[in-house]
Amino acid sequence: MSQQSYPIGNSGSGPEGTLNADAVYAKVGWHLLPLLLICYVIAFLDRINIGYAQLQMRETLTFSAEAYALGAGVFFIGYLLFEVPSNLMLEKIGVRKTLLRIMFCWGIVASAMMFVQTPLQFYVLRFLLGAFEAGFFPGIILYFTYWYPSARRGQVIAIFMTAATIGGMVAGPVSGAILKYFDGFGGFHGWQWLFVIQGLPASVLGIIVYFYLKDAPEQADWLSTAEKRLLRDNLDNDQTAVQGHHHGSFVQMLGDPKVYMLALAYFFLLGATYTVVFTLPSLIRQWDVKDLFLLGVLAATPQVAAIGGMVMVGRRSDHHRERRWHYAFSTTLAAIGLGIVTVVQGTSLGQIVGSVVGLTIAYIGLTSATPLFFTLTSEYLSKAAAAGGIALISSLGNLGPAVTPYINAKINSITGSSTYGLYLVMAMYLISALIILTVVKAAVRHHPSAVPAAAGGA
Repeated sequence: MSQQSYPIGNSGSGPEGTLNADAVYAKVGWHLLPLLLICYVIAFLDRINIGYAQLQMRETLTFSAEAYALGAGVFFIGYLLFEVPSNLMLEKIGVRKTLLRIMFCWGIVASAMMFVQTPLQFYVLRFLLGAFEAGFFPGIILYFTYWYPSARRGQVIAIFMTAATIGGMVAGPVSGAILKYFDGFGGFHGWQWLFVIQGLPASVLGIIVYFYLKDAPEQADWLSTAEKRLLRDNLDNDQTAVQGHHHGSFVQMLGDPKVYMLALAYFFLLGATYTVVFTLPSLIRQWDVKDLFLLGVLAATPQVAAIGGMVMVGRRSDHHRERRWHYAFSTTLAAIGLGIVTVVQGTSLGQIVGSVVGLTIAYIGLTSATPLFFTLTSEYLSKAAAAGGIALISSLGNLGPAVTPYINAKINSITGSSTYGLYLVMAMYLISALIILTVVKAAVRHHPSAVPAAAGGA
């Protein structure tokens, strides 16, 4: 592919007096993405570690499976209520102050989970965790729109969201090891240590983010004047891959029915994905895997392949400037992978291997779908409505994980099998794809151009 260049006149150091855009975005990527990746890994661990903790909590606390599922879902109610206000505040006070507030508070609450003794305490802390963490993910997505044009955003968001896959991959072995080897240490159960060890790093990272990140390119002392101008010109002359809507304000956007259809698509996507994430440890245990560390390793295996897969899909989507069919392909792949699991799962070695293969296919699809969704969403929304719009779609979509794990637990309880719950998840992925293909239209390209392979620069 051809590389983009930008004239810098006398400020250029190269013989041709041009600034290489790929090099500039690589520089941006290396400054922003590593720290944000680490933050999101911790965020994801603190969301899903209840799935591993409850394997041991059931031995010491008399909670029903439905109570755990409800507590897992209550997290997303807090998200719903506070996500939009958080993102609107971010636009006013900047990402540094917002992330400091979010991460410091959620680290304290996540650690406090070690003191849970009753279902009510469990529900309250899960709600507070969602309330304090609300705004983190949509805030980062909004933050990327301050730095990257849409042609480079798909791969960048995909790279950022590998953190969720890395978090899921790390969660199994690390959580299993903590549950197994810290149980009884200092008079506390392994699940109590799990919440502390995985919770407190968020507070520390919040402080680091405040001192390290810059709110916008213009504030970055590690960029030259010419590099800042390149970034600003690319943002000001951005062309999207989908037909956007020229919302004049957040209030005007509230009257756009397509925004709510996007939220519905995300409802099905996120509800299905978190149902898989929350139930994965229990699903693997049904294969007669009793050792908690081995269980964690098996849970991590599908996610290794998913990391490379989601970046490749994001890069391909950027290259072809196409979002809708890439999204539909990813969600369909997730459904196919889960379908394989429903057919082959069992306790024999061959069945376990086949199930892990199915989960690997499913994870490549489900991890690729979310960054594509938010790339598409950020292109559909106007700049005036992006802050509130991204948060609104995200918060409404987060109702999916609030209710779907509980419904899934009920289905499994009534049927005595996890198969019918997997059917529900598969249907949700396919419905989400159908909504996107129906509601969102491809943009008319006025000036086709190649997109550099090094879109993210990290």
